[in-house]
Amino acid sequence: MKRYSTKRSVQILAHILKEYGISDAVISPGSRNAPIAIHFAETDFFNCFSIVDERSAAFVALGMAKSTRMPVAVTCTSGSAAANYYPAVTEAFYQNIPLILITADRPNDFVDIFDGQTIRQQNLYQQHSFGDFQLLDDDEDNADEYNFNAIKTAVELCFEKQGPVHINIPLKEPLYLFSEEIPYFPSVENTIPKRKYDLPASLVAEWNLAKRILILVGTRPYTEELEAQLAQLVKNHSAVVLTEANSNLHHPKLFSHTDRYIFGFNEEDYKHFAPDLLITVGQNIVSKKVKQFLRKAQPEKHWHIDEHWHPDTYFCLTEKVKAKPEVFFSNLLQRISLEPSAYYNLWESLKEKKDAKHLEYTEKIGFSDYYLFSILPLKVPENYHIHFSNSSAIRYAQLFDFQNYRISCNRGVSGIEGCTSTAMGYAMKNPEPTLLVTGDLGFFYDINALWNQYIPPFTRIILFNNSEGNIFKIIPGPTQANENVLEEFITTKHKKTAEHLAKHFGFSYAKAEDEVTLERILDNFFKPDAQPKILEVMTGEQNNADILKQYFEYLNS
Repeated sequence: MKRYSTKRSVQILAHILKEYGISDAVISPGSRNAPIAIHFAETDFFNCFSIVDERSAAFVALGMAKSTRMPVAVTCTSGSAAANYYPAVTEAFYQNIPLILITADRPNDFVDIFDGQTIRQQNLYQQHSFGDFQLLDDDEDNADEYNFNAIKTAVELCFEKQGPVHINIPLKEPLYLFSEEIPYFPSVENTIPKRKYDLPASLVAEWNLAKRILILVGTRPYTEELEAQLAQLVKNHSAVVLTEANSNLHHPKLFSHTDRYIFGFNEEDYKHFAPDLLITVGQNIVSKKVKQFLRKAQPEKHWHIDEHWHPDTYFCLTEKVKAKPEVFFSNLLQRISLEPSAYYNLWESLKEKKDAKHLEYTEKIGFSDYYLFSILPLKVPENYHIHFSNSSAIRYAQLFDFQNYRISCNRGVSGIEGCTSTAMGYAMKNPEPTLLVTGDLGFFYDINALWNQYIPPFTRIILFNNSEGNIFKIIPGPTQANENVLEEFITTKHKKTAEHLAKHFGFSYAKAEDEVTLERILDNFFKPDAQPKILEVMTGEQNNADILKQYFEYLNS
């Protein structure tokens, strides 16, 4: 026998989510949100997932939404539970990942009177959401109509903006009143606006006049259409296309290892390789060197192509193109001339030189973080979707050949928190297997990501444990501090391992401390198993930062 909540606001919420096809809900336990949790769990339409830690839960929902490209609902009780969503909210905001944040609350007159688990929840995420909606108590005048319209508006904004929206629901006691039936609610008319894009003639003229066209693709999901469009542009060398691992593009005429090519640029190189037309696509760029290059180069024209964001990252933005890249390039390709450019040959000559240096150096390097990343493209099956954690992992990934994989990384805010939870959420909804490649600090920071009964057995985690936040020995600056201060407060030197955690959370575990063991384990690591697996690669005894620094020195020698 089903037991649905009698709270009208909860019933309306569930009805509207169902009308828009939003079926996934991540629920953290609590009493104030119990009417929501129970109602959703009893409704056959919803796929409900119980995640205790609210911070992890929100990142799990983010990963699920990245996988399905559909909004995911995530709900928690009142008070500090809602505040724990905030890191994932900021990440979803800057990545344009659709989340519907449903926070249960005390009635308004209970706020600031020292009632338990009560904070100022209205507009809690206002700085990083695309809409904040406070529902009325069921017994207030016109509550049904108001709440219906507010929830509908929130859901449509979530679709339109592809980002987080917040619905705060005050729920009075008693909370545990149930009905065996759901009342009838009218169907919902979809009023999400449809965008149209008309290519201005001025942009066609700017393209045809440009002699040095550079297209830079940042973080974005793979689409076959964009891959094909960019392939047309580079087919006869009309433009140079720079990409990163998380650009999810793999055509052989694209320049996929940007840091490898531009790391040693000097003032003369900035001018020599500067474009006169820069076109940027997608979101965050990992490479700091690319930003330095383009800020120095100052192209005469810069178009940014995106439906939502148009940041002036390089301080030279001249055109905000509010369209999907696929729509824009479809229009552009019909109207421009594709003439060969000497600019492409300039970059190709640079690429050939740096690629040869890269191979020479890589052949010399033994067991280390660098070595691990160099062999992963040779060992990971191509059907795996790879998530890289932030900090060192995503930076190493830029140097090697991961173009044939679907790549993901939380580059909205670029924090280390939530990377594991995001990957586990992605794995829960993706039919293809998922691999997380993570450093030790990010992994141990997000331990509760493993407290998740829904992680598929084909999920894999490779943890490269260099016993510290090694990134702070790679980037310029931190190593100028006294070593004892650096190790305690910046790199946070430690001796932790994942072995007991793996056993505790039901993962198979293997450890590698040398090249031979690492390659032997990797040869069998991706074979089917009844449990998900963790491989911990212990590189703490290696001079990882020096190996990477020497790599860039060698490229420029």
